[in-house]
Amino acid sequence: MTTTGEQLLLVGVSHKEAPLDLRERLHVGAHEAGDVGVELACAGGAVVVSTCNRTEIYVADIDARAARTRVVGALAERAGVAAAELGPVLNVAAGSLAARHLFRVAAGLESRVVGEPQILGQVREARRLAAAAGSTGRLLDRLFDHALLAGKRVRTETTLATASDSIAAAAAQLVKQRVGPLEGRRVLIVGTGKIGGLTAAGLVAPGVESVFVAHRGLERAVALADRFGGRAVGLDRLGAEVERADVVVSCTRCPQLVLELDEVARALARRHGAPLLLVDLAVPRDIDPRIGDLPGCELHDVDAVGSCAARTTRAGELRRAEQIVADEVARFEAWQRALGVAPDIASLRRRAESIRVSELARADAKLAALTPAERRAVEALTAQLVNKLLHLPTVRAKEAPDALRHLFALEDVA
Repeated sequence: MTTTGEQLLLVGVSHKEAPLDLRERLHVGAHEAGDVGVELACAGGAVVVSTCNRTEIYVADIDARAARTRVVGALAERAGVAAAELGPVLNVAAGSLAARHLFRVAAGLESRVVGEPQILGQVREARRLAAAAGSTGRLLDRLFDHALLAGKRVRTETTLATASDSIAAAAAQLVKQRVGPLEGRRVLIVGTGKIGGLTAAGLVAPGVESVFVAHRGLERAVALADRFGGRAVGLDRLGAEVERADVVVSCTRCPQLVLELDEVARALARRHGAPLLLVDLAVPRDIDPRIGDLPGCELHDVDAVGSCAARTTRAGELRRAEQIVADEVARFEAWQRALGVAPDIASLRRRAESIRVSELARADAKLAALTPAERRAVEALTAQLVNKLLHLPTVRAKEAPDALRHLFALEDVA
């Protein structure tokens, strides 16, 4: 509990409960995350965390019930469904449970591929966008401080967040499983972000004929293609490149489809029956899902890639990561307790100081013979005694805030 009585609330969906088509409709792009946070914050604060696997709203509000109704209603409207219909797939948590969930998200423990390293940067970006829009506050700022620290500690103190555990690596593994040896194959990467680079790194090998990188910003495409000895093309050439590709991996941030059904159908007609493997890592999707039904096409979306990801048993590392999360949750809770008891501690110190000053005034006649230096020494001594006497109650109050108020009858202190 904070000095303002704000409560922490989480409302959202993830790949664990919600299908891809619903996550697509609920996805909040970076260009709108700030505005959505401001709209949902009301009198408190709100941060939107939206990735390919989840859209989650973290809210600080005095009235948690009203905040829940507000956020659920906004998500339902965004998805185009009734709030009651959205209910079964929602993840709703409050207080420490909400904090623990966010810390696990930042640590990669809630990811489809456990330990995937990209999520920490996505949580950091969500916090940055909310701060820039002015939709955070003291509670959410501290919450995300601890979440980012938890994620960083898991990355540096365990071996979970390795490149081999990313969704990009899972995509590369899936391609190799479905296509076989890549020697002589043509691979087309659509998108020049981090996932595109990691996917290309997993697919480029001796004998791969070319890696084509398509993007609206051709300079970025050239830079990425140069890293892998490939060739850059613009999106206006995408249809022609699909016609010649064996594998297409798409991972842009475009809000609309990048590959349409008719465009791929035309390319297939000129391929003379050559099979085409497509992997769509984007949310919202880049590739029209109907393309998977075309003869000769095999299409895998991000959920299919995640389910095919190889998982090794690292029980010890998982336990260590969970302990790091538990440590940060405990630190966050301690901060909340200290924040909540601060007014009572201030009241106790005011009462003690009032008693000290009053007693010195009553003894004023007896102290009249003291020199100014001696009088200052008495003042300092009594102040030190008060501070020493209050030190342990102050420490204990942070552990049991209600006890302080009742023990010293602080309800009566103005």
